Amino acid sequence: MPRTSCVADNIVAFPRALMTDTGNPLRPFARELVYAPTGGESARLDCAAIETFGVPQLVLMENAGRSAAQVTQHLFPEGPVIGVVGSGNNGGDALVLLRTLRAWGREVRAVLVAERAADDPLLHGWDIPIIADTVLDDSGWDALLGASGVAVDGILGTGAEGPPRDRQATAIARLNRAPCPVLAIDVPSGINSSTGAVPGEAIHASVTVGFGAPKLGSLLSPARGHTGRLVVVEIGFPPSGNEQNFAQVITPLWAQRQLPSRPRDTHKNEVGRVTIIAGQPGMAGAAVLTTQAALTAGVGLVRVCSAPENREILQRSTPEAIYVDASDGAAIEAALEDTDAVALGPGLGTKAFAVELANKVAEGPQRPLVIDADALNLAAEGILDLRALGKSRPVLSTPHAGEMSRLLAESKSNVIEDRLTALREAVERFGHCFLLKGTPSLIASPDSRILVGSQGTSDLAVAGMGDTLTGVCGALLAQGLGVMEAGAVSLYLTGRAANLAARGVSLTPSDVIRCMPNVLGERGAGASEIDLSFVVYDADAAR
Repeated sequence: MPRTSCVADNIVAFPRALMTDTGNPLRPFARELVYAPTGGESARLDCAAIETFGVPQLVLMENAGRSAAQVTQHLFPEGPVIGVVGSGNNGGDALVLLRTLRAWGREVRAVLVAERAADDPLLHGWDIPIIADTVLDDSGWDALLGASGVAVDGILGTGAEGPPRDRQATAIARLNRAPCPVLAIDVPSGINSSTGAVPGEAIHASVTVGFGAPKLGSLLSPARGHTGRLVVVEIGFPPSGNEQNFAQVITPLWAQRQLPSRPRDTHKNEVGRVTIIAGQPGMAGAAVLTTQAALTAGVGLVRVCSAPENREILQRSTPEAIYVDASDGAAIEAALEDTDAVALGPGLGTKAFAVELANKVAEGPQRPLVIDADALNLAAEGILDLRALGKSRPVLSTPHAGEMSRLLAESKSNVIEDRLTALREAVERFGHCFLLKGTPSLIASPDSRILVGSQGTSDLAVAGMGDTLTGVCGALLAQGLGVMEAGAVSLYLTGRAANLAARGVSLTPSDVIRCMPNVLGERGAGASEIDLSFVVYDADAAR
């Protein structure tokens, strides 16, 4: 099968099978500013709406339930709807959803898995069959779920911590075996809405309808794998003034607005010069990918400092870049002087060749710097002083979990288990901005800002993708973006290019580089077929 190409008018021809396998290339859809509060921050938003701004709690619940009902009706229009209802506000939202769908003519029923009045006033007199789970055996559950078009998870909400117990745990296990799709209310029951941890039984939702904002935990692994498609709806929370303290999702509109503008009468030296230091002998590929990625990201001039053994490959593959012999100390010093940003590390190794180059960067002009790959390994060995570098210039370090574990002298499993804590620890220890690659990738800065990637998938888990990201980061730093913005926009551009390439698990870094020009030409918030004005965010299931 020929490769799908990205064409100049920003319309991509996607074979139907590829589109199905790799998700909707138009998503995520998002408003420009989408924050991701923790469970605790969400609770404070709720309290502020009720106590400070005078929005009655029942109004918020009504808005939540009705909005979720509209999404349910749009995505799952056929068959009876069964709601599995807990005792808290999450269960109340589910009851409003059921009552709304009943008013619209859908057949609905509820199963109570916690103590709650069968004549709950939230039903407002609507005659909805309600069954206690205590009277259901295996065949009863199977009959109810087997006859349903969709099951609604209203068991546990954002305040739940620790593993579900007793009736709730049993109900979650039942729903996970259901033959019908499951729609979760706000967050899938059983996940930690702040950390993304899954300490016990947790719903595997087909769709989660979030209220007001996506909860941070629902964006983080492993909980993201339980969330399914994430549709967030506005339910009437007034602006609290604290949103800027929450984690923020990297949305299409936000990323597009960070892109540097280019005056009509500009010159190549005025739109950014980046120097890439990459590629020990035999590692030309890392240097090639980093260089080609930088060239597609809008920078005016690229120099690549690499081992002399790599010269022919670099000049044949990427004649647009200026080659600098990494064994020529004077030439390296001149390149570091005549540049706006530096990218250090891809394919560099950790031997004397790499040490000498890293020292030249550390001792040279204090240009904005992106540090990746082997340069991070040099730091872990104590050869490169990350804290000193962070004090002397703007720095963005871009480790994956393995590199982060070496920097922090932690096990890789501990880093993966709590990536946000590891990220914050690195920022505090080394005093500069860090981008922790993964699903999703996360960025943190010394001023406590957190940015969460929205585009990445497991398709990007291919050798060379980190080099590609580094090249784009370096190019954007050279064009004047701050380190946090450069990292965030690089994540968006490379992730979006991967989606446009629509190659699934066959994706290569070259596919991403090939589709970068199309992404740079795009404008808009993305698209969702859920054409409802209160939809804030719509992202495909993690894969």
